[in-house]
Amino acid sequence: MLDNPRPGAPIDESSLRYEGWRIVAVCFLLATFGWGLGFYGQSVYVAELQRARGWPASLISAGTTFFYLFGALLVVFVGEAVRKYGPRLCLIAGTLAMAAAAVAIGAVREPWQLYLADAVLAFGWAGTSLAMITNTISLWFDHKRGMAISLALNGASFGGIVGVPLLVTLIGHAGFASAMYFTAGAMLVLLVPVILLFVGRPPDLHGWQAAAKAKPQSSAQIRSWALRDVGFLTVTIAFALVLFAQVGFIVHLISFLDPVIGRERAAVAVAVLTAMAVVGRVLFSLVIDRLNQRLASALSFLSQAAALCVVINIHNDYALIAACAVFGFSVGNLITLPSLIVQREFDSASFGVLISLNTAINQVTYAFGPGVVGALRDWSGGYSLPFYLCIALEVMAAALIMVRGKPRVKAA
Repeated sequence: MLDNPRPGAPIDESSLRYEGWRIVAVCFLLATFGWGLGFYGQSVYVAELQRARGWPASLISAGTTFFYLFGALLVVFVGEAVRKYGPRLCLIAGTLAMAAAAVAIGAVREPWQLYLADAVLAFGWAGTSLAMITNTISLWFDHKRGMAISLALNGASFGGIVGVPLLVTLIGHAGFASAMYFTAGAMLVLLVPVILLFVGRPPDLHGWQAAAKAKPQSSAQIRSWALRDVGFLTVTIAFALVLFAQVGFIVHLISFLDPVIGRERAAVAVAVLTAMAVVGRVLFSLVIDRLNQRLASALSFLSQAAALCVVINIHNDYALIAACAVFGFSVGNLITLPSLIVQREFDSASFGVLISLNTAINQVTYAFGPGVVGALRDWSGGYSLPFYLCIALEVMAAALIMVRGKPRVKAA
């Protein structure tokens, strides 16, 4: 076990010897499995279950929507779970739940079993994704929090770029059930020892214990106050609108591009978008803690809106791929920026509860993005109308995010 700095001793978060960077590595690995199995894996499950069981896509997709909505309900309580039980126990619980969900999905034979597996997957998602990672890293980082969260969340992209192709290859060789069982075992073997070895007791960066004694406030009180606070609402609603548009666009991107530039170039465009999400997150991490983060968010929203305009109106291969690159540059940062704004503008002792609430609201909202975009596409006969809606939401969010509300003094 690595020792924490002595109480009261200065912490150099920029030092490579600081134990917090080991926590970042653990969270990177956690995000790889969390997004690989919980987010990107959904497309694999839909295809495999439809092929193997012959179930309607609507039935399987409804299970995915249930997973997102139930997961959002659980995410609300991640902050207080970390505060009550500690990061190590919560990370292990999330890992066990995700591995159990992978086994359950591989063993599905009836539709009701799929919904039960999705319920377990929701527990795993809550314990391995954004809210858990952000809450965990916030216990070790203050000044370098933006960089730490950005680097850890590159595991999410890694889970999509590498994890999903490996899962598909494994399914081709061993079958769906065996591939899911193997993946669950690999997750347990890799993550549990690493968590036990590196995740210990975090330093008290903000004197949270003293603050809690001086100003006792329950999680329910914090959430009730936050839902009436202008600053918190503008951050939450703005990112909810953008993530609704972003997820809806990305899910339908290949369907839109296939008849326009062909499946091969469409796949290239998606790969470029994903790669640029990694590039954007890494480059942003170098300066994100020094920026006006609301302004950076607004500019990111507008850059996505501009990229969408090109996608709708210009059907040249290279222009479309370039637009996807521009859109992708800010994709990764849009799940990092809310936590940094909350950190900068609100009391440190409330951070875990607030970011969990923010994440839950965003997840409920973007769960409907693909469905609404698809419904508008079917109703209008094309993607222009739903993509223009996405542009409108991005522009509205850019204006909304600049409304900060009354300034407040953060607790020490």
